[in-house]
Amino acid sequence: MEGPPGGVEQELRVELPGAALPGTLAVPAGARGLVVFAHGSGSGRLSPRNRAVAAFLRQGGLGTLLFDLLTAEEQEEDRRTARLRFDIPLLAERLTGTLDWLAGRPEGGLPTGLFGASTGAAAAVAAAARRPERVGAVVSRGGRVDLALRELPEVRAPVLLIVGGRDAVVLELNRAAARHLQAPWELAVVPGAGHLFEEPGALEEVARLARPWFLRHLVGEGVQ
Repeated sequence: MEGPPGGVEQELRVELPGAALPGTLAVPAGARGLVVFAHGSGSGRLSPRNRAVAAFLRQGGLGTLLFDLLTAEEQEEDRRTARLRFDIPLLAERLTGTLDWLAGRPEGGLPTGLFGASTGAAAAVAAAARRPERVGAVVSRGGRVDLALRELPEVRAPVLLIVGGRDAVVLELNRAAARHLQAPWELAVVPGAGHLFEEPGALEEVARLARPWFLRHLVGEGVQ
């Protein structure tokens, strides 16, 4: 992974009750904010798609934390059953706990946003609802925010929903779920992209959409 310019990068463990989750924290020099990534659908901190987006965010002066929402044993179970990736209460609890853990670290003083992918996006909006004082912006990539419908009206942070134009089912689910949001929100459709944004240029477009959203809502860049 590309390191943060002039900053620090460290492998660490997010220490939570009952779980120690490996992660990578990268903070560029003079960072103006921090984005915590919530993976989903069997992915983890080594997701090449989220690592690529994280590198682009760091180039804009934002720190990033990519970590595994599941322990090694849970990941092995999930590979067999595909069950835990849809356990939104568990994923949201882990993400909320990570926000609390960050509050005790120097990086915890940075304005913080959440980037959720697939089922991790449901955990992201749920955590934003539970910790409104700590979450300043949310971005969902191909997210299943519909799996956190009860929490959506409680979200206070602005939410950007990014969906591929060819991901018809998730696009319709996002449109329906957005009606439950009381916070400011936008839906951005990436033409020709599928659920995984594997098409040429699709992931780059996700990054180009996400970075200004975080900069605007976390640090006020672009606000007149």
